[in-house]
Amino acid sequence: MVAVKQWVENMRLDRRKALFGTFCLCCLPTIGRTAAFKVEEVAPGVFIRRGVDEDATPQNRDAIANIGFIVGRDSVLVTDSGGSLGDGLWLRETIKATTAKPIKYVVLSHIHPDHIFGAAAFVPDDPVFIGHAKLRAALETRGEFYRDKLSEIIGVDQVGPLVRPTLEIADGGEVDLGGRIIGFKAHGPAHTMCDLSMLDRQSGLLLPADLLFVSRIPALDGSLLGWLKELETLKAMGAAKAVPGHGAVCVDFARAASDLTRYLTVLRDGVRTQIKQDGSLQQAIKTVGAAERSNWLLFDDYNVRNVTQAYKELEWE
Repeated sequence: MVAVKQWVENMRLDRRKALFGTFCLCCLPTIGRTAAFKVEEVAPGVFIRRGVDEDATPQNRDAIANIGFIVGRDSVLVTDSGGSLGDGLWLRETIKATTAKPIKYVVLSHIHPDHIFGAAAFVPDDPVFIGHAKLRAALETRGEFYRDKLSEIIGVDQVGPLVRPTLEIADGGEVDLGGRIIGFKAHGPAHTMCDLSMLDRQSGLLLPADLLFVSRIPALDGSLLGWLKELETLKAMGAAKAVPGHGAVCVDFARAASDLTRYLTVLRDGVRTQIKQDGSLQQAIKTVGAAERSNWLLFDDYNVRNVTQAYKELEWE
């Protein structure tokens, strides 16, 4: 236990040194804010902000994911930090206006920019940053690329430095906010290669981040077959309600998971049929999933890449 605590403290020091060298924390309060948002208390002490159903733009500053916080007796956990420095600052100010309890934990649910680039706003609180055991490697591979691309869209001053996890979850784990236990599950390849879900044991609320999409079409960046498998893992947790990564802030989990499973199954079966019939990737792109168009926002922006990713995965099975 002493060794683990020392490791966490060393990681904190390394992170703060790296940030101080590239980013002036005293300037945080002067950086522009995101558009007007509000949080909804979806369960006692659980506050969630719905992201906009868009891709990142200069106007929305990548505030497109559902983010929020959980308040325990002694401390606060941030469920995801937001998609930009401004988004993270907005969330931090919202927390400070809601409770005087310290922000002790910030979750980095996976590698995608809309969930991690608000993390630097919380560095002054010196929290434990929690992520999947494979998140650090993913950040080393993709982090700066994502940062550069997001900077091109919303401006370099709006994209904070990369923040790496100081507590890594390899399988399961938990933290105590003071009479309130939050459990974690590290998932296999699914939405991405480093998805982390949470379960608030007090309310029974599941927070699977982007392992669950509602209304907005899911984005496949890990494994199609793995995602279907991990949905079964989530179902086995027995939660009735869930906070998806995108869409309504609190939903009936069984129904939402069914909708997502249906789309992923259509994707799997359609691509398999094309491959079996010696159909090309281009043929698959034109036909697979077309019947799902009316069920999902941003369908035309993402279905093509989903089919492409699925084809690459399934053509050698």
